[in-house]
Amino acid sequence: MGKHLVVGLMAHVDAGKTTLAEGMLYQAGTIRQLGRVDKQSTFLDPNVIEKQRGITIFDHQAELTVGDNQITLLDTPGHVDFAPAVERVLNVIDLAVLVVSAVEGIQSHTRTLWALLKAKKIPTMIFVNKLDQIGAHPDQVVTEFQTEFGSQCLPFNQPSDLKAWSADTPELIAMQGDEQLLDQYLANGQVDQKAIRKLVASRKVVPIYFGAALNQVGIPELLAGIIKWGPSLAPTPNFGARIFKISHEPNGTRLTWLRVIGGDLKVKTTLNNEKIDQIRHYNGQQYEVKRVAKRGEIVTIAGPQKTFPGQVIGTESQVDQVSLRPVLKYAVTTNQDHDFQILRNACEQLADEEPLLHLNVNQALNQITLQLMGTVQVEVIKALMKNRFGLTVTLKPAGIVYRETINKVVEGVGHFEPLRHYAEVHLLLEPGQPGSGLQIESQCREEVLPHQWQSQILTALQAKEHRGVLIGAPLTDVKITLVGGKGNLKHTSGGDFREATWRAVRQGLMMLKQVGQTQILEPWYQFSLVIPVSQVGRALNDIQQMGGSLKLPVNLPSGEVPVRLAGEAPVIKLQDYPIIVRQYTHGQGQLTVKFGGFRPAEDQITLVEKEAYDPVSDLPNTPDSVFCAHGAGYPVKWDQVPQTMHCDYYYPQVMANFGPN
Repeated sequence: MGKHLVVGLMAHVDAGKTTLAEGMLYQAGTIRQLGRVDKQSTFLDPNVIEKQRGITIFDHQAELTVGDNQITLLDTPGHVDFAPAVERVLNVIDLAVLVVSAVEGIQSHTRTLWALLKAKKIPTMIFVNKLDQIGAHPDQVVTEFQTEFGSQCLPFNQPSDLKAWSADTPELIAMQGDEQLLDQYLANGQVDQKAIRKLVASRKVVPIYFGAALNQVGIPELLAGIIKWGPSLAPTPNFGARIFKISHEPNGTRLTWLRVIGGDLKVKTTLNNEKIDQIRHYNGQQYEVKRVAKRGEIVTIAGPQKTFPGQVIGTESQVDQVSLRPVLKYAVTTNQDHDFQILRNACEQLADEEPLLHLNVNQALNQITLQLMGTVQVEVIKALMKNRFGLTVTLKPAGIVYRETINKVVEGVGHFEPLRHYAEVHLLLEPGQPGSGLQIESQCREEVLPHQWQSQILTALQAKEHRGVLIGAPLTDVKITLVGGKGNLKHTSGGDFREATWRAVRQGLMMLKQVGQTQILEPWYQFSLVIPVSQVGRALNDIQQMGGSLKLPVNLPSGEVPVRLAGEAPVIKLQDYPIIVRQYTHGQGQLTVKFGGFRPAEDQITLVEKEAYDPVSDLPNTPDSVFCAHGAGYPVKWDQVPQTMHCDYYYPQVMANFGPN
């Protein structure tokens, strides 16, 4: 019985990733004829927009059989604007193959991908591509990897001999292990293959392979290395699944893409209380219908309507957070004679597939905004609107993306009790670490709330983007813990705990707002600035004026030699700086940026006044509760809930700071 590996392909744009995928499929016999990106004939990248642009925009699945081994290949987008989709794929793969051009070497996006792989502890191999092109310098690329990312990046073959590694490679591998492994090598001059597999699995060794994918050079050796050194999925006793993608067919059928990480998934059973109508196993654009999906398989299911990318079901109750997030808002409009609702429906479908679009609809003003990563994603959204919905849209910059957080602990309470319904939920909201997003867990005993009810509450917390109460921005860096509540065996139905849960979050936030313990966060960029050394003084002054920081090299060169500077600054101050850099360097300077997290915003009072957000009037996110008396439900304002709630506070010492209840 061979291995089954799920392998993710990732790279910066134009590194030859899709060409490599095509070659791997050809070598394995999945396809009989090689396609080419420039001829729009590849097995992957089937979408018309991908063909037109020559880049991967969506992730795609393909199957390879190598001997008695099965490889599921996930080809991912190469542009930084689609990095969140790549990050979700990392949650379902066993091994990543990071493709880099032997001509261009490490690029800014290569660094971003490496940071993601390192953070998620994904075993990784590197494929140095385009050996056959003029200007290729594979040895220099290896040096770049070892200098920037560490000595664990080791060639497992040679540009001059793809069949074997160099004489010193075994010793270098042994040096990445423990003393026992090094002693074994010194004793017999060899490194045990099982030990190498463990080193690869733990990222203590990152194998480097070389090739020229367009000419099929080095691909057999890479495939052999994947099979030989790649780690398989660890066994899990209970059912579990990780969702990494949502898509829609032209007829509107909603598809959920997931990996089964434990147990089996069967058709006609339920996933989070939603029936599975069909299970598909895709290979490119084609698929076969299955009755059962086994552990380790990547499958697509039809039926569920409430699943979302990043959702984890079964063995773990969590959401796989995405660290790369959009920081720019765009207003979406159309000049065509279309009803506003048609445009809204189209945006809702796109936001269902990519929640980070953070669709915001102002019905009163007929205004729709989306949050996007950059200009390439803007153009793709326009193309999707035209191709899928027949809409010609305009996207105009509408400011930057803010977040909200909290500075103090609170116990929020939500109660939902219209006639013949009942649920009360108590949540502890605590400030989280910067960059931690929303952390959700339960510390509630099952004698207080049975497991099924707790599961409904945790699912409700995961399924909604919770808005803050200052400007309505998404909530982040908060730990939410279920601490208690109450249900009724006769009257509690499926949606009751969802309603109570969402109200509990908002009620807690309003309690904190009342005592001035909520806060607006603004996005920052981490940047890399390449300029002539003579312009360093200008750059330093500019960044200081922005309120940012710039790290200077220890020793600056002399003359007009380009120098690379690193730093960080607020997005709102830095977003127009690339144009300024090109002007004062006469086209010689280059600024590249990536998301660097959120920090407290300047002049929060002005921001609140400008947005004029009323959290109480935001009815889909109401902080108020519903109680029942004399056979009828009645609303209770958020600040009166503590006097009306049915369960006492579970953390009275925390709530003592908020006055009498």
